[in-house]
Amino acid sequence: MYPILVVGGAGYIGAHTCLDLTSRGFLPVTYDNLSTGHDDFVRWGPLEIGDIRDGARLDAVFRRHRPVAIVHFAAQSEIGRSVADPLGTFDINVGGTVSLLAAAERAGIDKLVFSSTCAVYGRPQASILSENHVREPINPYGRSKLMIEEIIDDLGRLKGLQAVVLRYFNAAGADLECRIGERHDPETHAIPLAIATALGRREGFTIFGTDYDTPDGTPIRDYVHVLDLAAAHGLAVEHLIAGRKGLAVNLGTGTGTSVRELVETVGRISGRGLSVVEGPRRAGDPSMLVADNQLARDALGWTPHHDLTAMVETAYRWHASQNR
Repeated sequence: MYPILVVGGAGYIGAHTCLDLTSRGFLPVTYDNLSTGHDDFVRWGPLEIGDIRDGARLDAVFRRHRPVAIVHFAAQSEIGRSVADPLGTFDINVGGTVSLLAAAERAGIDKLVFSSTCAVYGRPQASILSENHVREPINPYGRSKLMIEEIIDDLGRLKGLQAVVLRYFNAAGADLECRIGERHDPETHAIPLAIATALGRREGFTIFGTDYDTPDGTPIRDYVHVLDLAAAHGLAVEHLIAGRKGLAVNLGTGTGTSVRELVETVGRISGRGLSVVEGPRRAGDPSMLVADNQLARDALGWTPHHDLTAMVETAYRWHASQNR
């Protein structure tokens, strides 16, 4: 079993990726400071507790486990927090990645799968976004991810680093057996907020803007099941181990869902009506964000298998199983 260092592997997408890597015969080694991750999510390999800015700790972990590749999730991912504290976000995301890449270079590891985001594109200039869309992020979170992508590009040209950059759209859903799921504090994502409302754990669900240029007036987003995202990481690891070159790809289903459609789906699956509040638009929210995923299909052989119903069903079962 090839060891793979999964940095941030105790988080939502990271833990599901550890599950996927195990199914492919790899040994995921989770490295996480547990600031937002959960030790009970680490079920498919050892846990090493540490911060990516701690070079000495990283060196010790690399010596102990000798991973053949790195999957890098660790980041400050809240857009609002990045606006309030941009230096803190750059310190964790950019500074932490530089520390990680330096430790990887010292250990002789030249294969990296990086968790990026569609936020690097900024304000969309098309309804369907391909990888050649201009990258002009509009918040420090997106800019930090773009900075990291540029660092990775430079290390590829100058040091031989081979990396697959995965630009997520909207992750959703949970493990089919409800062993792990989406657990954030605070929660800011639409599907878990709608489910919490259906479960009576929130007073209401707010739709931010009902006057967009979309069929029902609410924003359209591309939701992709976390198991499909995890599979893309496993495929990316296999891609690099096979000696293929690095690349950057979008991860989305290529299908858009409006916020109102999302609310209706949660209501149908839960069998409960949701109390909905119609609020004003949020600054910077585009009408539509949908991925062109053809490159991921062609280069990685990736196919998203789960539709919105599966995303909401698995997420609902996960959240309903939690005693909170």
